[in-house]
Amino acid sequence: MNDTAVKSNAADFDVIIVGAGASGLMCAIHAGRRGRKVLLLEKGPKPGLKILVSGGGRCNFTNLWADPQAHYLSANEHFCISAMRRYGSADFIDMVNAYGIAYHEKKLGQLFCDHSARDIVDMLLAEADKVGVVLSLNSEVTSIRPVADGYEIHTAALKSAAQKVNSSQRVRSVVLASGGLSMPKIASDLAYRTAAQLHMRVVSPSPALVPLTWNNADRLLLAQLSGVAIDSMVSAGGQAFRENLLFTHRGLSGPAILQASSYWRPGDPVEINLLPDLDLASWLAAQQQQRPKALVSTTLKAVLPNRFVDAVANQWFRDQTLGSLSNVQRQQIVSAFTQWIFKPGGSEGYRTAEVTLGGICTEEFSSKTFEAKRYQGFYAIGEALDVTGWLGGYNFQWAWASGYCCAQYL
Repeated sequence: MNDTAVKSNAADFDVIIVGAGASGLMCAIHAGRRGRKVLLLEKGPKPGLKILVSGGGRCNFTNLWADPQAHYLSANEHFCISAMRRYGSADFIDMVNAYGIAYHEKKLGQLFCDHSARDIVDMLLAEADKVGVVLSLNSEVTSIRPVADGYEIHTAALKSAAQKVNSSQRVRSVVLASGGLSMPKIASDLAYRTAAQLHMRVVSPSPALVPLTWNNADRLLLAQLSGVAIDSMVSAGGQAFRENLLFTHRGLSGPAILQASSYWRPGDPVEINLLPDLDLASWLAAQQQQRPKALVSTTLKAVLPNRFVDAVANQWFRDQTLGSLSNVQRQQIVSAFTQWIFKPGGSEGYRTAEVTLGGICTEEFSSKTFEAKRYQGFYAIGEALDVTGWLGGYNFQWAWASGYCCAQYL
């Protein structure tokens, strides 16, 4: 593959795929395996940029337990079932194993490369090269327009830091794999602009798997705790997640918060249990009997980080001896630590969001073929659609599955 595609005649290709991310690369590979001549357009200088930065550079490339009915958000909760059942995590793992890529399960079914996310990108590029996929980098698609014999793709090819060359090409089939709005430096709003031009419905996009920021009151008290992590149960929008919570200068992060953020809506509270494995009421009552002269703060430091207890002492509770606690005061302490009602000031937005919630409404597309119901030859896959997975490899598995299944009908 090389960066010469913009010079090629589009008539040489059966399909143009817009976006060389996870879903676009996967679709290109399997369309090529079926004998299709594929042109893959990527606006950035490298393919697979989100793959390369994911998982701390080690790419959480799938999840062993990915369940389309449990781990995905969409206005149409059934849309992703067909693709996920036709191409599961075991199928992608087979490809990884065939390339001898070393990986490990970190936790909760999450699979990471032992060495680098580059292993996954190199594997995908090698597979695309085998089937003759033509990759054009620095080729930004500015619009996609239906024409009599298919679609006209307008591109702005970056030739130098100061020069873009505009061109247009026609093709019978086009696949929109341009992703969502997360990671703005490499993101594109092409999916939403194209949907608007084609009068397709869009489920309003918003940042997902994103840290939540402090409100003014909590910032003064808790921003000093940056770096402190607590194993917690975090609940929002009717869903609860048990993983680490991380304090930062800007707010709360960590896996439990990122997961809950996909269900949180601005203005809503988040409920946090900082001691999910402890019956705090019974434990404090027992401590009162055994250590009546001990301070509440000293006692709590046995089960919570010292810095955290010091920060909230005499704010969340009066720091007195256990023996002087009334039943009401003891219950207030229990509520403070097991039913902390956190009211986020907001989220950190697309800048740090891992994915985009929402997207082109799935009712516009076939869940079997990913072809638009009103536009023959127009397809959309991956994050461009209103399907969002949990944290932990679920979004990559959706990308692999949607890309694979779409390719079977190109």
